[in-house]
Amino acid sequence: SFAVIPVGPSLFIGGQGIKLQSADLNVGILFVFAMGSLAVYGVALAGWVSKNKFSLFGGLRAMAQMISYEITMGISLVGLLIAYQTLDLQQIIEAQSGTVLGVLPAWGIFLSPLGFIIFFISMMAETKRSPFDLPESESELVAGYVTEYSGMKFLLFWLGEFAEIAVASSLFVLLFFGGWQLPYFDIRQIPSDFWGVLPQWFNEVNFQWAPLIGTAIFGAKVSFFCVLQVTIRWTLPRFRYDQLMALCWKIMLPISLFNVAFTAIVVLSGASLA
Repeated sequence: SFAVIPVGPSLFIGGQGIKLQSADLNVGILFVFAMGSLAVYGVALAGWVSKNKFSLFGGLRAMAQMISYEITMGISLVGLLIAYQTLDLQQIIEAQSGTVLGVLPAWGIFLSPLGFIIFFISMMAETKRSPFDLPESESELVAGYVTEYSGMKFLLFWLGEFAEIAVASSLFVLLFFGGWQLPYFDIRQIPSDFWGVLPQWFNEVNFQWAPLIGTAIFGAKVSFFCVLQVTIRWTLPRFRYDQLMALCWKIMLPISLFNVAFTAIVVLSGASLA
């Protein structure tokens, strides 16, 4: 998943642009979803092979929860992708430059605020963070699908969960908060001699500030959402499992479908007026 995430603007060496992105795919968002869906097999098999009823129940819970919220997570982005008309993460970031109505930044959260709310809740459930940590609820299932794992095996499960938090935070930033961009300001237009207080050799070697500043901005935004998710885990109580599934299928799914229809009507109306 991290391979297709652009962390900053392109770096130019010898007139050749180098994207700060391991794999430049024109369907980057679909690749992230495809890699994320593989986690379903991991938790389901972890609970199945433990030969423990608590682990099996935890694996089944995790599988049902992740598959359910993947649906609302994907549908919540359809409206945003209709507006951007691309699946390329670099192009999505570029589309968020400028302003909306001359005042607001052209970020995804202002284009599709309802989609952001649904996507945020779905991603919290997808990463099994509290209050959606039903697969490993200690009061019911000991530790769920990780009950029989300890040492390095348990550490790998825990590391995978925190990697999911980082990927989720990166998607929040890329899709809804302008990626590595700043509102009302193009960091790629900073001249090399703007930082006159620094040593002269920075200007002599034609030091490029945009990739450095863009990467720092992206890292700060991602760090904010990582801390936010951890803070929510410490704050909210856990759902019951029937409440968890009802929230997805009876509330969030209809709202996400309404968001898609509303966005499509708005975009088509704007195109017809143009």
